[in-house]
Amino acid sequence: MDIDIVPADFNLPVDRAWTVSMVIKSFKGRKDVMVHLFRPEWDPAEAGIYDWNVLLGDPVDPDLPVSLESSRRILLEAFTEPERDALVDYLKTRYKDKVSEIHGCALNFPIPLGLTALSELEEGKDIGFIHFTKIPNYTLPFPVSGFFDLSQHRPIIEGLE
Repeated sequence: MDIDIVPADFNLPVDRAWTVSMVIKSFKGRKDVMVHLFRPEWDPAEAGIYDWNVLLGDPVDPDLPVSLESSRRILLEAFTEPERDALVDYLKTRYKDKVSEIHGCALNFPIPLGLTALSELEEGKDIGFIHFTKIPNYTLPFPVSGFFDLSQHRPIIEGLE
């Protein structure tokens, strides 16, 4: 299993700044499925401790409407360094034969306005979520979900599109 945690090359303005993704070797009939991991819930009071004027930047596209709430969720879905490390340890122990890669890196700050938080995406034919807390023997003290898009990955048996 390849584990690549890219250290931040700048001073992080907050502790909750880390993203984690993994590649599952075989998932729902597809090869090498990238899953973006995130915190699906948090204490609502946590949103009040951040200086959003410093953490949020300019819009991705000034001509499109933006949701401050969605942009804030991007940070609230992220992990602290201890959470990131606990999650990586959990994945490499629990899923060592199923996961081929784990990646971690810091968010870019300021977070551009207009991005959509993972928790706001809707499931569809190829898009879905893994709810780790519903999996038996889940041991992390915080909830984790994973977002995937099967349309971005090759089928295990070629020609089955």
